[in-house]
Amino acid sequence: MPTPELTFSSKYTFKHALKYHDKHRNTLRHRLSNWREQQMAAKEKPRYDGHCRDGATPPSADAPYVVRFKNPRDGEVVVDDLIRGRIVFSNSELDDLIIARSDGSPTYNLTVVVDDSDMDITHVIRGDDHVNNTPRQVNILRALGAEPPAYAHVPMILGADGKRLSKRHGAVNVIQYREEGFLPEALLNYLVRLGWSHGDREVFSVDELIELFDIADVNKAASVFNPEKLRWLNQQYLISSDTLHIARHLSHHLGMRGIDPAPAPDLHKVVEVQKERAHTLVEMAEISEFFYRDFDDYDAKSADKHLTAEALEPLQQLRAALAAVEPWSPELIWPAVQEVAKAMDLKVGKVAQPLRVAVVGRAASPSIDVTLHLVGREACLRRIDRAVEFIRSRGEQD
Repeated sequence: MPTPELTFSSKYTFKHALKYHDKHRNTLRHRLSNWREQQMAAKEKPRYDGHCRDGATPPSADAPYVVRFKNPRDGEVVVDDLIRGRIVFSNSELDDLIIARSDGSPTYNLTVVVDDSDMDITHVIRGDDHVNNTPRQVNILRALGAEPPAYAHVPMILGADGKRLSKRHGAVNVIQYREEGFLPEALLNYLVRLGWSHGDREVFSVDELIELFDIADVNKAASVFNPEKLRWLNQQYLISSDTLHIARHLSHHLGMRGIDPAPAPDLHKVVEVQKERAHTLVEMAEISEFFYRDFDDYDAKSADKHLTAEALEPLQQLRAALAAVEPWSPELIWPAVQEVAKAMDLKVGKVAQPLRVAVVGRAASPSIDVTLHLVGREACLRRIDRAVEFIRSRGEQD
């Protein structure tokens, strides 16, 4: 393969080809623009025509210029990509790319090559949208006498519409996923699994990913980002992860709602009863607010169904029974609820559901005994009183 070379200009001493234009006459930029228009009209790939490839005399001492890399015109660049396999690029398809702008600042393809060489980079792993940059960078490295690193181009992540993932598809910033309630290890697991597989297994610990991951097993085809799959995976982590670990993350989301989780109930106990009921920490924080403060309104459907005139007496009986429970524990709360149902000849659900809506604000919560225990006696009695008044006021309106 022909050796790439850095051309030399005796006037400017920089070892690259120079491109000039005369500000007072037809500029070279204008010439290049016309040249590209002709190429596109002929359905050819737009590229530099090599006008200054072998040097040029500047029209004036202060004429602005860019610096181009004199790319070989013959031969091939062969890249043994660790993911895509062998890729062959013909040098005849590569033009003399700009490596320094007219203001003297270097372009990406030069700076990344110098940086890789200076830092002795052995492997470059990046998105496959950089594949076309690779042969250019390899040629520059060889012109500098440096050995190119190994390259691995990972496939792009696509949105559900099949287009490259972007802001229009939702969160693209890692911090934003934290704010949406995803655990870091769940997001990492999802992203790794999105372009890599190990059998049919879906959930991996970070240590397992480190042990099992091999760049050669990365998929060659692009993957589609599925938010619902990420939510499912996050829920698996919420269920299986250490409770104290989840509590630390949940504390942040409760704080975002103006809740200080330091007072009772114990946050890790809240996590224990809620971790299977939420897909994200945001959802967990939302359904756990009632443990820490009174709610403003009842869920309308739950109130219409359970806070009825028929529930008034059971709630009053429950208040008296619960006020007498000592000590306040799930083991004694549940029998108290059962005794009220038995005494009134009602099914437990006819007693427990109005009680749940009164204390929680909706018809869904962990088991009623655990829920009441975590909410606390005073808050439970206060909320039952409120529900009784709510039923009475609705009755008066009717």
